[in-house]
Amino acid sequence: MTDRTRDRVSLDRRTYLQATGAAALGATGLAGCVGRASGTLATRVTDQPADIGDFESLIVTVEGFWLGPQGIEPDDDSDDGNETDSGDGDDGDGDNADANETGGEEDADDGREYYAFDEAQEADLVELQNGETQLIDERELRTGEYPYLQLDVSSADGTLTDGSDATVDLPGNAPLNFNEAFEIRENTRTTFTADFAPVLRGNGRYLLRPVPSGIEVEYEESTDGDGGNSTDGNTTDGGS
Repeated sequence: MTDRTRDRVSLDRRTYLQATGAAALGATGLAGCVGRASGTLATRVTDQPADIGDFESLIVTVEGFWLGPQGIEPDDDSDDGNETDSGDGDDGDGDNADANETGGEEDADDGREYYAFDEAQEADLVELQNGETQLIDERELRTGEYPYLQLDVSSADGTLTDGSDATVDLPGNAPLNFNEAFEIRENTRTTFTADFAPVLRGNGRYLLRPVPSGIEVEYEESTDGDGGNSTDGNTTDGGS
C-alpha cells in the first residue's frame, strides 16, 4: 500500500468518525427534547372577604406569572408577610416588601421561570367572592414539582361604594407570592387557585395581599392523553 493510499484510508476513517460522532450528539440533543412529558397548568384567581365590601369594583391586571425553581422548598417565613391583617398604616412599601422582595424577568438567574400572557388578564375581585373563581391562564408545561407561584400583577384599580377612587398598593411593588407547593403531572390538569384580598391600612389606603389559607391545588386526569386543552391566547410554553 502506498503512502498516499494509507493517508486516504486514514482521512476517510477520521471523516467517518467525525460524522458518526456528530450524528450521535444530534441524536442526544433530540432525545432531550422529543417526548418530554408534559401536563397542563390552569391558573385561577379568587377573593377572600377581608375589606372587599368597601369596593364597588376592584380590577386587578395580571401580566404573567413566575414558577418557583424545582427542588427548592417554600420559605416558611414568607407567609408572615402575606397574612391578611389590618396592618400598621404603612403604604405597602415597608415591612410587607420583604416577603415579596423579588424582581421581574431580570432575576431569571435565581431559578424562577417567567411566563408572560399574550394579553394582560383583568379580574374584578368584587365578582370573585363566595367561592367564585376566574381562569386567567391555561398552558402546557413540562412535568415537575414547584414550591410556589407568583402572579405578576401590574395594577389594582379600585372604586369604593361611594363612587370615589381607592388607592390600592401591591406588597413592595413586587410579585404576589403564593407559597403552595404543587406538581405538573403527565396527562393531568393541575388547577392552581391564587387567593388574595384588599386590606384597609391605617392611612386609608388598601394593600392587596395573598391569602395563604385560601390557596387551592387540584389535579384532574386528562381523558385525551395530551395533558388537556389549553385556552386560546395564553398557550406559550415558557419552559424548555
